[in-house]
Amino acid sequence: MSRRHEHPHRPDEPCPEAQTLYTDALNAGRVARSAVQSVPCLTDLALLQPDPDDRQWLLPVPASDAMTQLMLNHEQDIRERQQEAADLAESFGPFIEISAEAASVSSPLTVLDGLGTINTALDQAVSECFSELLTIQPEASSRGARALGEALRRVRPLVERGVRMRSLYQHAAREAPMTLAYLRFVGPQRVEVRTLEEIVERMIIIDRKVAFVPAQPDRHVALELRHPGVVAYLVGVFEQFWQLATPMEEAAYTEVTHAGITGVQRSIARLLVEGHLDQNIARRLGMNVRTCRAHIAALASALGSNSRAQLGYLIARSGILDEA
Repeated sequence: MSRRHEHPHRPDEPCPEAQTLYTDALNAGRVARSAVQSVPCLTDLALLQPDPDDRQWLLPVPASDAMTQLMLNHEQDIRERQQEAADLAESFGPFIEISAEAASVSSPLTVLDGLGTINTALDQAVSECFSELLTIQPEASSRGARALGEALRRVRPLVERGVRMRSLYQHAAREAPMTLAYLRFVGPQRVEVRTLEEIVERMIIIDRKVAFVPAQPDRHVALELRHPGVVAYLVGVFEQFWQLATPMEEAAYTEVTHAGITGVQRSIARLLVEGHLDQNIARRLGMNVRTCRAHIAALASALGSNSRAQLGYLIARSGILDEA
């Protein structure tokens, strides 16, 4: 029986055994080569590498480093496929221009129902982007590997065409491994990123001609907007947020103040005082509930709080919400 038959899953869907063994390897600093024979996905994903001092052992590799290296290893093949796609797009160019012009005249607003329909329309619009791409991406801290792959697939042709890209995230994205991996791979010279404590729903604006916004909270229905006045209004919204946002290279959000409180903890403190529940705080600040509660625990420890009720009182008395 082959290894692939024993583990019939794709590399982007690692089995529970692999995740457990990788955790053990990180904790111990190494793992026996014999223990990995039953979980080949760990070596397929380059999450383990040989110990140069003892070939009987394997050393764990940070997941973000392994992912980046695999992406770079496949870059040549990806570029060849991109060239084939670019040639095909060039062949369809005149027809796409005609259909896009007709759509802008006849359908200033299109309802896109279903993720497949949304992604198809978005891919089509992005393939026609040659000048500027503006995006607002809330809840980037919850982005998974599949979403990261989609983002990289869309952004590569734009990078090659020299499209100017600007993206707005919530502050929590500064601590999101997938988002940071995406930004490292794309490079700061290719996409400008700024963050805010809270931002509006997801929004994508292409060449200031077409915009995509969600029409339902679950984002399974979206609106494709091509009315010049509406798109111009949304560009204005983006620009106002952009002026208020903090550049990604500035670390003010995570810096610790004299009271031992970080920027994210001050944001959480403000929402706690306003009476918001953990789930609502996490959603508004773009983080998962577990991360939010970890920050709350750190905040309580810094202020010497023994209870949730006492925490609100200590926050108000500490004056941390008065800090700039």
